[in-house]
Amino acid sequence: MTETDASTTHATGLVASLRNFAATLSGVAQTRLELLANEVEEEKLRFGQLLLFGSIALFCLAMGSMFLAIFVTILLWDSHRLLVLGGFAVLFLSLGGVAVVMFRARASAGSRLFAASLAELGKDRRQLLP
Repeated sequence: MTETDASTTHATGLVASLRNFAATLSGVAQTRLELLANEVEEEKLRFGQLLLFGSIALFCLAMGSMFLAIFVTILLWDSHRLLVLGGFAVLFLSLGGVAVVMFRARASAGSRLFAASLAELGKDRRQLLP
């Protein structure tokens, strides 16, 4: 084997190695992008379910609270109607204030969207470092 043949074989091996590395890198990137897409889809479905069940719960609780307030007010109409109405107003305003505080706390906590993808990318980076 001549020196030219050896360098050609070495260059061909280097090109093949670079192609394999590029294919592996492309496969890792594709897997990570698929994971990101799955996480976005899961978050979208979770948010839709939360919105649906939250709306149903809010509607039913509001209707039940309204009918309870009307019932108790009519029940005590002759003796303490103003006290009952004031009590229900304080109760509903207090519960609304608590709900606003809880909503703000949840909204400021942030989302776990892309947490798994970021963890996997961190593991990939640690494995590639010497």
